[in-house]
Amino acid sequence: MLKKIEQDMMAALKNKEKEKAGSLRLIISKCKNKSIELGRDLSDTEVIKVLQTAAKQHKESIKMYKEGNRKDLVDQETVELGFVEDYLPSMMSDEEVRNLVVQIIEEVGATSMSDFGKVMPNVMKKGAGKVDGSIAQSFVKELLS
Repeated sequence: MLKKIEQDMMAALKNKEKEKAGSLRLIISKCKNKSIELGRDLSDTEVIKVLQTAAKQHKESIKMYKEGNRKDLVDQETVELGFVEDYLPSMMSDEEVRNLVVQIIEEVGATSMSDFGKVMPNVMKKGAGKVDGSIAQSFVKELLS
């Protein structure tokens, strides 16, 4: 997957797509840093985790810039988020996440908020990178309270 991102960055450079090339260069840099930290090449799953972290950072930045009334920066972060999301697997819909949470609650026999710690890790594991943690968390809280 990292090779694909590198190829896309080279294509963006050739096509003079500065924003895309810059965003992809940053993603590659984050992946290489993670690879150095681990002392080995990253698997596709690990590259996806790096991408998810980057997407989450862009979303938080967008939220802060909106609060700060900085439309120019919101637009820039939104474009960069789009480049990151192009490489992420499609996320589960809210309904699919809710169904998964219900299924996990039944499997582990959760009945109250004290079982939150049993439910969330299973939801995130079964969702395998396709579940937005904050959405899952809100459903778990709603269904267990």
